Amino acid sequence: MIHRGQRSEADKHDGYFRRAVAAASTDLARLDATPAAAALLTTPVALMSAEVRAPVIAARFLAQYAGHTLTAYRRDVTGYSSWLAGLGIDPLAATRATLDVYARQLAETPRPATGRPASPATVARTLACLSGFYAYADSEGAVARNPMTHVRRPKVGQDSQTLGLDRSEARLLLDRAGKDGPRSAALVVVLLTGGLRVGEALGSDVADLAVARGHRVLTVTRKGGARRQLVLAPAAADAVERYLAGRTTGPLFVTASGLRWTAGEAYLTVRRLARGAGVANAEKITPHSLRHTFVTLAREAGVPLEDVQDAVGHADPRTTRRYDRARHNLDRSPAYALGAFLAAA
Repeated sequence: MIHRGQRSEADKHDGYFRRAVAAASTDLARLDATPAAAALLTTPVALMSAEVRAPVIAARFLAQYAGHTLTAYRRDVTGYSSWLAGLGIDPLAATRATLDVYARQLAETPRPATGRPASPATVARTLACLSGFYAYADSEGAVARNPMTHVRRPKVGQDSQTLGLDRSEARLLLDRAGKDGPRSAALVVVLLTGGLRVGEALGSDVADLAVARGHRVLTVTRKGGARRQLVLAPAAADAVERYLAGRTTGPLFVTASGLRWTAGEAYLTVRRLARGAGVANAEKITPHSLRHTFVTLAREAGVPLEDVQDAVGHADPRTTRRYDRARHNLDRSPAYALGAFLAAA
């Protein structure tokens, strides 16, 4: 039973809830230490008015994440909430049928940004996010059951849809980046020979560069906040050194005014360089394409799958294999090795 004193205490903060969690945009990890913020973190859902329950649950759910995962999940939750709002449905009143229809909408409706529906991988990720959201809501007693439990998710193909480069195209891009300037050269060679996510490279500072047991390394922040030392290939280390030109502080990659270089600016730079290098399908090349290229070319060079997996930070080797476009290359068939082995017996 909710007592009158409890309800009045909740009502006192209700206006704060409405402002703070609009569109699930609040990052609870960054709230100032105030009584109202404490209430947002601790007030039982049952004491909140119906209109703020879902946004508060969303904000609490998103507080578990950081970096690109937080950005993607916030976009997923906000997009879903907006779609429901257009139908007049409270997120906490959604049913399995609601989620089935939303999944169908994602898979069939062209998105304004691309003019194409979401890929199976994007739909699967969005549904995984919403499943987590409803599991969190269930744990808070905000829903009677998780409506995502039996929702069918699309099968994700064995090959990633991100375009990569072949060996000759990689060389062309490296050459074009070198002619474009020190910053472009450093970014492309670091991404291409190190397999970094663009956010890992741009989020690094000069202080993250070091020498460890004779290797020149860069310590990056991976998904989940884990810090990891990555070896810089000689060409990458030299390109970074030329770019820094003696600078010893601040972000690793900066703008002309000294601010941290943004992912959007790097994205445009990589695409411009791909066009200038004459790379096929240059309009679809992104910084993430260089990460895919790293996986494919490293495997072509004979690097064991587990070493490539460790380098790119994949928890599951199947993810690394999806990046490896050359895994279907008939030249790599074990039939040849086995035939030679038997012939030599």
